[in-house]
Amino acid sequence: MVEKLTEAEIEAGLAERAEWSLSGDSIQRTFTFGDFLGSIDFVNRIGARAEEVQHHPDILIRYAKVTLTLSTHDAGGISAKDFAFAADGDRLYAG
Repeated sequence: MVEKLTEAEIEAGLAERAEWSLSGDSIQRTFTFGDFLGSIDFVNRIGARAEEVQHHPDILIRYAKVTLTLSTHDAGGISAKDFAFAADGDRLYAG
């Protein structure tokens, strides 16, 4: 079973991922694109990665913006898996 991170571990993880923020029992980031199709392309790549690692973010699409929200349900909050997927999201966004 995946373990929930402590507050200190979450703070340290967020310090390494400046674009991400704490949102309740989740971490979250909004990515901005030039248009709707850019958003959809990113979501498709995120979806493929989520299937590869079997960790699925909540995804909100608002035209040229995509918000990813990460939490580990089995852990009851934020786990190392969420920060690993946040890094994947950042990498996919950077191209």
